[in-house]
Amino acid sequence: MTLGNKIAWDDTILPFQLDRSDVRGRFARLDGVLDQILSQHDYPAQIEALVAEAAILTAMIGQAIKLRWKLSLQIRGDGGARLIATDYYAPGSDAEPAMIRAYASYDEEKLAAGGAGLDLIGKGFFAVLIDQGDGKAPYTGMTPIAGTSLADCAQAYFAQSEQLPTRFHLTFGKSIWGEGEDGWRAGAVMLQHMPKASPHVSIDEGTDEDGLLTASDLVSGDDEENWNRANILLDSVEEMELVGPSVTPTDLLYRLFHEEGPRVFDAQPVRFGCTCSEDRVRESLSIYSAKDLAHMTTEDGRVTADCQFCGAHYDLDPMTVGKDAKGGSGDV
Repeated sequence: MTLGNKIAWDDTILPFQLDRSDVRGRFARLDGVLDQILSQHDYPAQIEALVAEAAILTAMIGQAIKLRWKLSLQIRGDGGARLIATDYYAPGSDAEPAMIRAYASYDEEKLAAGGAGLDLIGKGFFAVLIDQGDGKAPYTGMTPIAGTSLADCAQAYFAQSEQLPTRFHLTFGKSIWGEGEDGWRAGAVMLQHMPKASPHVSIDEGTDEDGLLTASDLVSGDDEENWNRANILLDSVEEMELVGPSVTPTDLLYRLFHEEGPRVFDAQPVRFGCTCSEDRVRESLSIYSAKDLAHMTTEDGRVTADCQFCGAHYDLDPMTVGKDAKGGSGDV
């Protein structure tokens, strides 16, 4: 895709509500965040696309949940893409941005066989993990890999695990600016029927080809009519309207849903961010004895660790880590 100039809505999530349809939603655009996530690694193009899709899904899902700390997505499979992992950190205050990070693990030999999207993941699962911190038990929900995209997997998760009719419409890819510079860019809309309208349905009553629940299994009567109407309107969106920059999110929401009584709320800025630190590395190594650490020590007599998310490298004196640490941080 070729674009003209960037606008202020990049790297933001805009919450909205359609009063007539009893539907809430999120509009998200990411560009600099995706570039920073993907620039930490040298992924093959197929893996970059999966990470980009997972990142924008994470932005919308994380912002839609009343989150105090962290939401994570984990997509695991037996194909070339073994793991896609993302984290969304809720802002500490209204004045702060949310933070996102992501990484992937893959099998080069299986990737060489070809394929794209979910074909690269194979059989596996799509998991949502919510950690509210403060000693609270974390929540984990998962569904099998289903459909043809990660967006389909996310929709199946909300239908099966949360019984919330949910729809994602997104696009992503490399963009080329007017100056000839390129970079990753994504735009997406999330629709979700309000929770009070979702009756309990047996998970054995799913009608999709994998036997999972779908949004249509969870709505009936007026709710079904409202839900279908909102989805038909969303189907008219164009790729360039989603990623910008010619159309602002507020203008697009009005064009799509002006008859549904759209209301927008405060936009949430998003930034790339990682929580790794030397202290966290030391904490993770604190369970090991000096004998265990000897097996992790390099020929140069150091214990090293690399962050899978941001690529930070930590170089520690083995005498200062583990259960038998003698104190002091050593030379780092």
